[in-house]
Amino acid sequence: MKRAEAEAKRIFGQRASRYTTSAAHTDPQVLARVVDLAAPQRDWLVLDVATGTGHTAFALAGHVRAVIGIDLTPEMLAESKRLGAARGISNVAFELADVHDLPFAREIFHLVACRRAAHHFSRIGQALSEIHRVLRVGGRVVIDDRSVPEDDFVDDCMNRLDRYHDESHVREYRPSEWQRLLEDHGFAVEAVEPYVKHRPLTAFTADVSPENVRRIHEAVDGLTPEQRAALNLRDVDGQPYLNHWYVMISGSKV
Repeated sequence: MKRAEAEAKRIFGQRASRYTTSAAHTDPQVLARVVDLAAPQRDWLVLDVATGTGHTAFALAGHVRAVIGIDLTPEMLAESKRLGAARGISNVAFELADVHDLPFAREIFHLVACRRAAHHFSRIGQALSEIHRVLRVGGRVVIDDRSVPEDDFVDDCMNRLDRYHDESHVREYRPSEWQRLLEDHGFAVEAVEPYVKHRPLTAFTADVSPENVRRIHEAVDGLTPEQRAALNLRDVDGQPYLNHWYVMISGSKV
């Protein structure tokens, strides 16, 4: 297993219960947009990659025949199964699996979704090739992930802060990179929708080692006024807040 995946198992095993109620991961507006872009149909079989505690899988479940959610982390899957049972959702199953080596036959899914996870994939090209393999021709892919704008400073700074926050972080990609990656791996891109959330600095420092909390604060404290403006870093009710960039992309297998 690659180092990023091993780190993800360790880190998300420790943080799993947080994701059951995480505001960022349960955001109803974002989940609704994922469903809109997926345009699901009742007879579809859906794969939710890196399902975490299952929020995307559950959002799609009411619109399709069945959803399989996969994740590397047993603790995450335990939370997703508990949450699904509590909600009485019967058409979602969860399996331990790695996106880089999906344990499914070719061309069986109508839709593959992946939300807030691809920035952890150590081999993004291999992951996209596997997603392409298991999708039917004409099948849909919807990805929602952390991103960065087309700006070198913001790109470098946000990726550095995310690595301090989570040592399994690999890269959050620019929208232009996502478009190119999908096209290079056999998808026709239909929508690219960047969006921004203004979030507290504590989103980076929560559940992080004291050493990495120090690094985060040092990185932020050393910013110039121009750099602070680029990140929209400012106090809100006495707390530092800054922009977090995201992108939602949909396409189909060609």
